[in-house]
Amino acid sequence: MIDEISFQILKILQEKARIPNVEVARLVGMAPSAVLERIRKLEKQGFIDGYEVRLNPDLLGRSLVAFVFVRVAPGPAAISYSERFSEIPEVQEVHYIAGRDGFLLKVRVADHRTLAALIQNRIGAMAGVEKTQTHMVLETFKETSRIPLDALQPAQT
Repeated sequence: MIDEISFQILKILQEKARIPNVEVARLVGMAPSAVLERIRKLEKQGFIDGYEVRLNPDLLGRSLVAFVFVRVAPGPAAISYSERFSEIPEVQEVHYIAGRDGFLLKVRVADHRTLAALIQNRIGAMAGVEKTQTHMVLETFKETSRIPLDALQPAQT
């Protein structure tokens, strides 16, 4: 577990990853060098997976989002599909799920023709893929990868 200050640092960085180290130090009441050391430790421990910029998909011609349920042939090799699905650039998320379908993919493409080609020629054409079922998103009201930290408690020191 992590202490209160490291917990505060995680909250700050999740809200604004590009915040200067000096500003983080001011907000938590520590020296910038000590904050930098804590951030490096949080990265090393795996609490911080990385940093990324969120791009506007509409401006980049990738406004269509769809969720594709994929049923694969049963057997011990079923999980190996995760690697193959992950290699497809249009696939943003790959989830191995319970139930009849083995995988749930989130894909982002330009339009319905591109989506159809992706499903027919890439996903559905894989050996062992038995069935796909696609749900196109009409409108997105919330999309985030943030972890709700307010419900978590840091370790008491």
